[in-house]
Amino acid sequence: MADALGPYTPTEEDLTQCVRCGLCLQACPTFVETGLETESPRGRLYLIRALAEGLVDLTPNAIGHLDQCLQCRSCEAVCPSGVPYGRIMEQTRAAVLSRSDAPRPWKMRSLFLREVVARPERLRLLANALRLYRGSGMRALAERLPILRERVLQAPSMGRHEFRETGVVGRPDGAVRARTAILTGCIMPLAYGRVHRATVRVLARNGCEVTAPETQVCCGALHAHNGDIEFARDLARKNVDAFLESDYDAVVVNSAGCGAAMKEYGQLLAGDPEYSEKAARFSLLVRDVNEFLVELPFAPPSGRLQRSVTYQDSCHLAHAQRIAGAPREILRSIPGVRLIEMPHADRCCGAAGVYAMTQPEMSLNLMDTKMRDVASVRAAIVATANPGCTLQIAAAGRRLGHNWPVFHPVELIDASIRGVDPRRPAD
Repeated sequence: MADALGPYTPTEEDLTQCVRCGLCLQACPTFVETGLETESPRGRLYLIRALAEGLVDLTPNAIGHLDQCLQCRSCEAVCPSGVPYGRIMEQTRAAVLSRSDAPRPWKMRSLFLREVVARPERLRLLANALRLYRGSGMRALAERLPILRERVLQAPSMGRHEFRETGVVGRPDGAVRARTAILTGCIMPLAYGRVHRATVRVLARNGCEVTAPETQVCCGALHAHNGDIEFARDLARKNVDAFLESDYDAVVVNSAGCGAAMKEYGQLLAGDPEYSEKAARFSLLVRDVNEFLVELPFAPPSGRLQRSVTYQDSCHLAHAQRIAGAPREILRSIPGVRLIEMPHADRCCGAAGVYAMTQPEMSLNLMDTKMRDVASVRAAIVATANPGCTLQIAAAGRRLGHNWPVFHPVELIDASIRGVDPRRPAD
């Protein structure tokens, strides 16, 4: 195969795994939305192979098809041949980004992810600006103006109470069943500090000591998805060092996208002679909080929550980590909760990291489709396990006038344990 895409060109072995059966088509949100083969995993694999062989040029049209992919990895979950589509897409985007003629929007996106998202001080300044924007009433005003409404609704919403704690942040009352470390991440402590606090309380209630290592950094998921693989590797090395500094039984993550990325650090750093073994060992420690609680197993809570709940599968939990049963088991364990399954619960809501900013039209279309599914079951609460999904569904609720509360499953079990009624999230 020609090296037309440069040093990050996906391997022949990966690209030839696709047998063109088409089972991925109806699993792909962008294909379902458009009906276009070029917006399907199979179509994009054809395109990537043609680019790699130098049969087609990297035109704006080709770039558009690559950029429209959500990286939800729904195709991987149904592929009988095990095509590593997520890895192929990351490598392809890295190849495009490494070229001298890389699209300017891709370069700007990479710069923003490097210089803002991965830098806590700068990200905190942005979060404070967003809080001021909301608290001043400017957001509410902008959401009432038709010319601004769609864009404003997709802007991130920051929680009022950050999570800044480090070191040992949770201890059980009795014997320690497990020593755990928690990923605090980049967006989560600023936007959804309440989820971190609930996670710490639930883990401690179930016999876990919980530590937030001070030297941890952003997981690098967004950077890898957008093609900045080398920067993602730098972040991965820092996290491997931070979390392997102590002897933890598990590294617990309450953000589906972060957990998926960290479980694949072994793959990301496989070519690094210094870190390959450590990264593989680290990845084996990573557990989504829902997964970890079920494995413990957790003690069923006793407080009643008389609520109907519907659950939205986060793409990188259901498709990348293949975890769908654990969150539902947690929700069903809560006395009084009636879990109602929505149609197409595992179809992407259109959040997909920074996708809502880079592909706003498709993101809104997918949001509207998801909201019809959510509204059809008439549940009082929506539960989901990823910050992007939480943001997207809450924004859609405001857009359509439903304004339903959106919680992480761990927040609901925490409310049951504490015997309190979950209130509409302040953020």
